[in-house]
Amino acid sequence: MHQTLAREIVKFFPSQLQWAIREMDDKDKEIIKLLKDDSRAGYGEIGAKVGLSEGAVRKRVKTLSDDGVIRKFTVKISLAEGAQAITLLATNPSNPTQEVSKRIQTIPNVETTYEVSGEYDIVAVISGMNMTEVNECIEKIRMVEGIMKTNTMIVLRSW
Repeated sequence: MHQTLAREIVKFFPSQLQWAIREMDDKDKEIIKLLKDDSRAGYGEIGAKVGLSEGAVRKRVKTLSDDGVIRKFTVKISLAEGAQAITLLATNPSNPTQEVSKRIQTIPNVETTYEVSGEYDIVAVISGMNMTEVNECIEKIRMVEGIMKTNTMIVLRSW
């Protein structure tokens, strides 16, 4: 992509297209896959699997993070050890969905949010050490300005 065009696109869509200036190659994709499988894998271990040095992997992960391709590293708790829920959220049209989503992301135990189309505007994935934590999180979400309606599904099994 032409650098000037990429910079212009980033001005209008900074959070979505910061990575447009530098295209991901196959090594980047392999690194991301390995990190998704095991975010605790060391740079040296990843490098051995993708054919790069530890330093090269470290630099690529930093660049991917700086560019917004990798947005966060997280811990996923086994359902045997915790509880999970998926909450569908309808927002008030007078509140920008993106702003409501940002507020929800600050609530402890909210793992991920997605802005979606359809009857609901946002999907929140919630994890906790137990059902009480998950329920408390859902109650906090319901209190966020701009939330009109929720529909929560408790995750029974995950693979």
